[in-house]
Amino acid sequence: MTANDVVITGIGLVSCLGEGTDTHWSVLSSGNAKAVFDGERFAPYTVHPLPQLDWSQQIPKRGDQRQMETWQRLGTYTAGLALADAGIKDDEALCASMDMIVAAGGGERDTSVDEAILDASLTRNDRDLLVNEKLTTELRPTLFLAQLSNLLAGNISIVHKVTGSSRTFMGEEGAGVAAIETAAARIRSGQSSHLLVGGAFQTEHPDMLLGYELGGYLHRKRWKSVWQRGANDGGGVITGSGGAFLVLESRDHAEKRGRTAYARIDAVASGRARRQDTDFAAAVSGLLRSLPDVDGTELVISGASGAHAATGAERLALREQGSHAVRAFSTLTGHMKEAQFPFAVALAALALTNDAAYPPFDPENETPASRSPERVVATAIGYNRFEGAASLSKA
Repeated sequence: MTANDVVITGIGLVSCLGEGTDTHWSVLSSGNAKAVFDGERFAPYTVHPLPQLDWSQQIPKRGDQRQMETWQRLGTYTAGLALADAGIKDDEALCASMDMIVAAGGGERDTSVDEAILDASLTRNDRDLLVNEKLTTELRPTLFLAQLSNLLAGNISIVHKVTGSSRTFMGEEGAGVAAIETAAARIRSGQSSHLLVGGAFQTEHPDMLLGYELGGYLHRKRWKSVWQRGANDGGGVITGSGGAFLVLESRDHAEKRGRTAYARIDAVASGRARRQDTDFAAAVSGLLRSLPDVDGTELVISGASGAHAATGAERLALREQGSHAVRAFSTLTGHMKEAQFPFAVALAALALTNDAAYPPFDPENETPASRSPERVVATAIGYNRFEGAASLSKA
């Protein structure tokens, strides 16, 4: 135990299951949690939609709400939940000195303009000229700004007055892993005393689904749990809208302001295995072995996406590490891309602070835990690339 231990003092969560830590713990620990999904809007693909949110609870100015895409509103809203949970939101001095690391995508496209360009291209051969015409006549100048990945961090700064240093990472699950890894390293080294870190993903938009399907990753047909998706039903991924933000602090900083921590982050490991040319399961196993006491860890919060190769490799690697109670939360929430790893870390912290393991989310494929957890591992083995895992213990 040291002054620079990395502790989690605030958690903000939004998924199809609802918002906030209390709601998520209540649903996920109940033993009868049911997935909330929509198989009609984007058929043959299924999505886990956002719950009904009152944006004004965390973004009070209507002008701020209007100039953000849903993805940005979702991230800003979830960040506000984390700041409020940590008791920092209304402390201007703490917000002003707070650093921030965001895992972000590239924003949402204007699909009506995309469709107009494609329709016009069917009857015109001067397509370079056509694209230039549409760019100058159909797109709002501000739309280009709205596509910038660091606009989420900018909106969090504007709305919540978090004005310390700011960093944004892009790269699907890898962005979330890098964000948590970097945040923990900054606090452990003394570079930051308190830090906001997380991400958000809005899947209810055709271009968000297109990115997955171009690689053949989306699950088709009826909904199935992460562990039950077969190759004859498509690529295995069912996506979900949601967000996860954490407030990380040094132990010394948290104790001086009288905050009780959810959990301690002991280690974060990351990797970028060559999946085509190596034994991918062995690479995942090596990543897990780099964490402290992984063999003796009872509970694993798995960010498994359902993508066949990645999920299969993770399942095999975990079996080789010992007897774990594995919980693949994407079964209930869907895959949340940049927010996937922060969400896994948040659920791990909730299990530790409540001194209880989650019951199986898929009783046919997940075993009950034999004891309450002293240490929890959170994983995010990217559906396409990048792998990450973290080890957490009681604060």
